[in-house]
Amino acid sequence: MTSSRYTYLGPEGTFTEAALRTLPEAATRELVPMVSVPAALDAVRNREAGGALVPIENSVEGGVTATIDELASGRPLMIYREVLLPIAFALLVRPGTELAEVKTVTGHPVAQPQVRRWLERQLPEAQWESAASNADGARLVQEGRYDAAFAGEFAAATYGLHPLVTDIHDAENAATRFVLVGRPARPSSPTGADKSSVVLWLRDDHPGALLELLQEFAARGVNLMRIESRPTGGGIGQYCFQVDCEGHLADRRVGEALMGLRRLCAGVRYLGSYPRADGGRPQLRHGTSDEAFLAANDWLNRCFDGRGELPGEAP
Repeated sequence: MTSSRYTYLGPEGTFTEAALRTLPEAATRELVPMVSVPAALDAVRNREAGGALVPIENSVEGGVTATIDELASGRPLMIYREVLLPIAFALLVRPGTELAEVKTVTGHPVAQPQVRRWLERQLPEAQWESAASNADGARLVQEGRYDAAFAGEFAAATYGLHPLVTDIHDAENAATRFVLVGRPARPSSPTGADKSSVVLWLRDDHPGALLELLQEFAARGVNLMRIESRPTGGGIGQYCFQVDCEGHLADRRVGEALMGLRRLCAGVRYLGSYPRADGGRPQLRHGTSDEAFLAANDWLNRCFDGRGELPGEAP
């Protein structure tokens, strides 16, 4: 029963729900809105749901700290899919409200930086108050607590509101990245256009500590797509690092980089290898393909056997 249920950051009408509905399997699942990212993920941990879709990164505001912190703590979870959703907001009001009447506005805190300049131009006197989600902001407008909410235009019908202004965004091509999270299991087979995610904890703080971690990726030709530091809660100056890199755990360059990190770090949490939503394939540098790693391993074995290099191998 629970495997047929997906949770998501609710309530109904959020961008997260819109992103979830782009997945083909969503049509055959019970979609359950939750009040927060931790609640959505805990439902998976507690086997009340088979998966949860949550936002993890925005192209304007950066990482979604609630998701990043939750994946780094508590019982382990794994990422199995990612979704990229273009983001544009509508100003939702109760029917009959005009723009000049809007004195209070609400929305999720991540939405504010994406509409700040529009607000300064169109509603310079309006007071902003944050809501738990954009859809929750729409609900608060429906209840009369605010004059307008920034949310997806698709949320208007759910809450009986009118999209007074649509296609609002300060940055062109703004997008939010969402991840489908489940309980740990074997990652899906590599596709050639994959991404892997890990959380890294430093063993101790010393000059060059972060550089040592980055060199494990660089020496093997693994390109980093995102690195973000977050406090561990253990005191000022104590951080962990969440890293997204190109490639799959099954790729030799990625697997060896993670083994190197496991030797250096106090802890490494593997968050999964999964297909990239943009379909991008890595540009492999010379010596970083699986074939190159296998050839180097074969050479090492020949050295142990006393055979050394083969004819024609010397430069």
